[in-house]
Formats: sequence, C-alpha cells, structure tokens
Amino acid sequence: MTPIAPTLQAFFTDRLTRQLQASPRTIASYRDTLRLLLAFAHQRTGRQPSQLDWADLNARFISAFLEHLETDRGNGARTRNLRLTAIRSLFKYAALRHPEHAAVIAQVLSIPPKRHQKRQVTFLTATEASALINAPDTSRWEGRRDRAMLTLAIHAGLRVSELIALNCSDVVLGTGAHVRCEGKGRKQRTVPLTSPAQAVLASRLAERTGRPGDPLFVTRTARRLSRDAIEQRVATHASTARERCPSLSGKQLHPHVLRHSCAMSLLQAGVDTTVIALWLGHADVRSTQPYLHADLTIKEQALALVAPAEVKHDRYKPQDKVLAFLEAL
Repeated sequence: MTPIAPTLQAFFTDRLTRQLQASPRTIASYRDTLRLLLAFAHQRTGRQPSQLDWADLNARFISAFLEHLETDRGNGARTRNLRLTAIRSLFKYAALRHPEHAAVIAQVLSIPPKRHQKRQVTFLTATEASALINAPDTSRWEGRRDRAMLTLAIHAGLRVSELIALNCSDVVLGTGAHVRCEGKGRKQRTVPLTSPAQAVLASRLAERTGRPGDPLFVTRTARRLSRDAIEQRVATHASTARERCPSLSGKQLHPHVLRHSCAMSLLQAGVDTTVIALWLGHADVRSTQPYLHADLTIKEQALALVAPAEVKHDRYKPQDKVLAFLEAL
C-alpha cells in the first residue's frame, strides 16, 4: 500500500470528521469527488487506488481529470470548481504529512478555479408566492403539510436541509414566535415567524401531535421528507399555481427559489443587508449582494435620485404586437 492510501483514510476520519467536524453533506461531497478521481486514475493508469502515489496525481493529471468532468461527464464550471475544492482540501492535508512531495502538491494547489457566468437570482413576487402557498389541496393531509412547508420556506427563508431537519420542538409559538434551525457549518440560528407562518404552523403542530423530538414534516409512514421529495412537491404545486398566476410560467421553480423570495421581500421592505445575512444564516454579508443586483426597484429608485427633476421616469413597455410585426417585415 502506497502513502496515498493511509493519508486518504486519515483525511476523512481525522481531518474532516474529528478536526473540522464537517457536516455529513460535506463529507459525502468530498467522498464522491475522490471516488471519481480514483476511478479516473484507474482508467488512465490501470493501477488500483491502493497502488497510486502522490507523484501519479500531479497537476497535469488533476487538470486532465477536471477537463474530463466537463467534456465527458457534462459538468458545468460550478461543479468543476466544487470538485477542485475537495481535491485542494485533500492536498493541503497531504502537504503536512508528505513534505517529500511538496513540489507536486504545490503545483496541484496552484490550479485556479474556473471563472463562470453568475446567473441572476430568481425570486417570486408577493402575488406569485401567495399563489404557490395556496396551490396545495388543504382537504388532504399532504396538502396541509405542504402548505405549512411552503409558507415556512418562503417566510423564514430556510434551506431544504434545514426544513428536513426540523423537529416539532424547533417551532416556538406565542410571544416571540420563532423557529430554530441548524444551517451550514452546524451554525444554529433563530428566525422569527410572521403571523401567517404562525397560524399555519399552529395548525400543523395540532394535526401532527408528535413528540418534541419527532420530525415536523414527514411522509405518511412518519419518515422525514427527503430532498427529492420536497423538490417534487414544489414542482407539483408550481404547476398548479401557474394556472392561477400566469407570471409563474416563465420561471423555473425549485426549493432554493423560495429562500431567494424571502430575501427579496426583506430587501424590498427596506431591511438592511447585514440583517438579511443574519436572517438567512450567511457566513458573509457578501453572499447577500446578488439580491441587490436582482432588484430592479432599487435601481429605479437610485436613478430617480440622480436624474433631473423634469425628466419623467417610466419603465420600458413593449410596443403593440401588430405594429412590431409590421416593422419587422
């Protein structure tokens, strides 16, 4: 067995689990990355993972693996960079244990992430959010559960993982109503509940009648909802909501859009970005900056402050379709 095998094992058992206390999702992501890397190495070199050495995983090889992810597996730049982050973390740990391979490790650590185009944040307006919340059929048990889940996601801005992990005892109603959740990096935070969220959660808890440690959102077999299940429920109710709210037709809805919608509603209400970062559990206030770019209303207000008073400000409106057709001939 070459030196890479025990270091790889210690990276997960000692570095990630004991020292960094990484979340299960982080460990799973790093595991998947290194499985792909070792499989690629076996395909290229014919060696088993236990026979590989650090010299085999040089910068040229890692670059070829990253290229393989994009060209052969069809991964985007974001996924490529995520895989590179896991590889860099392993090599930083290896640098402490294998100084004899310092040159090879340094070359791998110098591989830069790939720049990519940042997509604009998608969010729901108040009307669209209301249509989505009212989409579930509340005459059915699943509909009442989904309505409570959608309301909490939109009003509190919780991540999918946070929704899944909620227990009945995490919801506190009455004076100072709030919900407790654990976000990325095992950071715990408390999010206040709006009046609509309090009402729907009170009904949910009364119907759930579970013990304090029982999950809040469950299947009919009393198991926690999975990430895939929540994504499927959002897609189903989005399809229903589009029939009542046509503006939803041009939007691809997924659970994280609900979190974006919470942030945009706070921003449009005049809440400071530092408070929004605390509300959402962002580690850095810079993570909140994309919402500023997505809000056209804020830009229009800024334009009104600098434009001459005699200039009339109107939002662009497309011309009549018939006239546009004639002009295009």
